[in-house]
Amino acid sequence: MRTETAAGAHDMDAYDFTRHISDPVGRTLVDSQPPVIRQSTEADVPAMLEIYGYHIQHGLGPFDIEPLHPEELKRRRKAMLKRRLPHLVADLDGAIAGYAYAAPFRKRPAYRYTVEHSIYVHRDFQGRGIGRGLLSALVDACTAAGCRQMVAVVDSANTPSLRLHEACGFNQAGVLRSVGFKFGRWTDSVFLQRALGPADGALPDDHRGGTVLAGD
Repeated sequence: MRTETAAGAHDMDAYDFTRHISDPVGRTLVDSQPPVIRQSTEADVPAMLEIYGYHIQHGLGPFDIEPLHPEELKRRRKAMLKRRLPHLVADLDGAIAGYAYAAPFRKRPAYRYTVEHSIYVHRDFQGRGIGRGLLSALVDACTAAGCRQMVAVVDSANTPSLRLHEACGFNQAGVLRSVGFKFGRWTDSVFLQRALGPADGALPDDHRGGTVLAGD
């Protein structure tokens, strides 16, 4: 998973959901109603596909180069929900301003308490704190789900996303140099990590054995 708060994001305006709209006579109004961060539904899939498709074409967050099929996005969403992991959207008066989700960090069972997340913000809602709201909600949801570590993978050129994660308690854990090639150039991936809940200060409930779910 990749984290792409914006292709040229300015999403460091923490919780600044103010937006300007026009009334029927053309006057500029300010609407400060914050978006509702909620669980995604299948009805949100077309909007999420549009957001993701834009970032495929213009961003370095997703390393996909072809549009995602609707059924594949539905499959991924169901897989996350099956594991009781969050798959969220930012709903602003019925418009999906962004979406985010957490997935198992790796497929091996020993990684089961670590998740990796992705955040994608609609191009028309960048710079309004949408990414900050989604990331905060993801942290809370993953903590409540019993996760102990949260990982983000961010392109090294995406300074706003790096700053956002650091402001939300993530620390840089390492850099993989020139591991991606997109838009005619090599790209570096920065790994960021944040501890959740008791982290490694307490053993998990199933440390004496039992059945666990591997990643998908």
